Amino acid sequence: MSEYFSLSECDVIGFDLDHTLCRYYLKETSRLIYESFAGYLVEHKGYDKDLLNLTPADWDFCFKGLVVDLEEGNLVKLAEDGTVLRATHGTKNLSTDDIIKHYGPKREWKHFNSLNTSYTRSAKYYFYDNYFDLPGALLCARVVDMLHKQGVEITSDLWKDIVAAIDHNYNTSAFREDTGTYFPSVKRCPGRYLQPCSDAVKRWLRSMKNSGKILLLITSSHSDYCRLVCEHILGTDFEELFDIIITNALKPGFFSLVPQQRPFRTLVDDVEDSEGLPSLEKPGWYSQGNWPHLHELLKNMTNKPEPKVVYFGDSMRSDMFPACSFGKWETVMIVEEMEGEGVPRANATPCNSPTPAEGPAEKKGKFEDQGMKSPSDVSNQWGSYFVDVQKNEGEETQRLTWCCHSIHTYSTMAIPSIEAIADLPLDFKFQRFSSDKPVTTGYYPRPPDSLLKWEENSS
Repeated sequence: MSEYFSLSECDVIGFDLDHTLCRYYLKETSRLIYESFAGYLVEHKGYDKDLLNLTPADWDFCFKGLVVDLEEGNLVKLAEDGTVLRATHGTKNLSTDDIIKHYGPKREWKHFNSLNTSYTRSAKYYFYDNYFDLPGALLCARVVDMLHKQGVEITSDLWKDIVAAIDHNYNTSAFREDTGTYFPSVKRCPGRYLQPCSDAVKRWLRSMKNSGKILLLITSSHSDYCRLVCEHILGTDFEELFDIIITNALKPGFFSLVPQQRPFRTLVDDVEDSEGLPSLEKPGWYSQGNWPHLHELLKNMTNKPEPKVVYFGDSMRSDMFPACSFGKWETVMIVEEMEGEGVPRANATPCNSPTPAEGPAEKKGKFEDQGMKSPSDVSNQWGSYFVDVQKNEGEETQRLTWCCHSIHTYSTMAIPSIEAIADLPLDFKFQRFSSDKPVTTGYYPRPPDSLLKWEENSS
C-alpha cells in the first residue's frame, strides 16, 4: 500500500453529517444535550432537581473515549492494551489502590478484547465516542454521586433510566412530533447550535462533483433533521451536491449486518415506505439500507468492479471501524480533539461561540468566562485524548490511549475538521497511518501536542 493517500484516486467520496460535515458549537450543544437528558430524569423518573444545576467547572469531566464499566459502576479511561489508566466512581477519582482492587494488580479490564475487536456496546459496558451522547457521561457520574449522598444503592435501573432519557430525546419521531428537549430547541434556533460550512468547503464539494466524483451522504440522523441541518450549513440547494443521500442509516449496522442486512427504503414526506427495496437501482435519497447493496450501485455508476471509496466520519464505533473493517473503505476521521491540543483552527469562525444575535449573549458570556471547557479540550481530570501522562514519585509515564491506537488502526488519516483540507488541491498527497511509521504520521495538518511530546520522549 502506498504511504500516501489522495482524494483524486478515489471514485466515491462519502460523508457522515453530524460532527463531520456539520460542526456544532460544542459548548452550546453539550449544555442542551445534558439538560435534555437530566430534565427527563427529573420530570419522568423522579430524580433530584439538583441534577439540573451545573457549574462551568463540572464540564471538565466531559471527555470523549470513556467507557462505563456497568458491572463495577465505574467510568474508565483505557490504554491501547486495555489497561485502566484512570477511573472514577461517580465523578470522584479512584486511587491506584482502588483501581487495583477493582481490576487486579495489572489493572486489566476484562471486557477489553470484546470491545477492541467489535466496537459494539453490551449489557456490561458502554463507551462514549461521540458528542451526541457524551454529556450522558457527566450525567451518569453525577447521578451516582447523588445516590451515594442519599445512601441509595446503585442498581442497573440507573443505566436503564439513562438509556430511556437518550431514547426519549433522540427518538426518530421526536423531530416530527416536537417531543423531548433537543430537537425542538435546534428547530427553534439552529444558528445557536450549528456552524455553517465555510465557502471553501462548499467550493470543495462542488469541485469534487464537477471532477466526476460520486458524492455520498450517509447519516444515522432521520431525514427531517438531516434536511434542517443541511439547509442551515450548506444552503437550500444542498441536494445538488450529493448523488446519494442515505438517512436513518442505523450505523454501524449499515456496514456490519451482513447477511441479515436491512433493505433500503424510499421516503415520501420524510416517511419511510413500509416495503423494503430488493436492491438499489439508481442514485437518490433513501433511508436505512446496507453497504453491499450500495456497493453494487456504486459499481454500476463507476463501471468499475471495485470502486475506491473514502468515507469521512467522527465516530470510531459508527464510522471508522465498520467502514474500514466491513466495507474495506478508506476512512478519514474528524478528531476535534486535535484543535484542543494545539492544531490551529482552519477558519476564522470563533470556536464554539455563537454570534451574539444567536443567543442570550450576556448570560452565555458570563458562564463561559467562568471556565466552561469545550468537550474537545484536554481535561484536567482525565488528561489527553491521545496520550495519558501520569506522575508517580517524580517519575513521569506516558501511555498511548486506546482511542489513539484505534485512530491509527482503522483510519487512513485524521484531521480536526473538513475545513482543514478544503483549500487543498484534490491531488494533494497526505501521509497515511501505517504500522511501520511513527504514530504521529497520518495527522493533518500536524499531530496534537501530546503525541509530539510522546514521540520526542520515545526517541
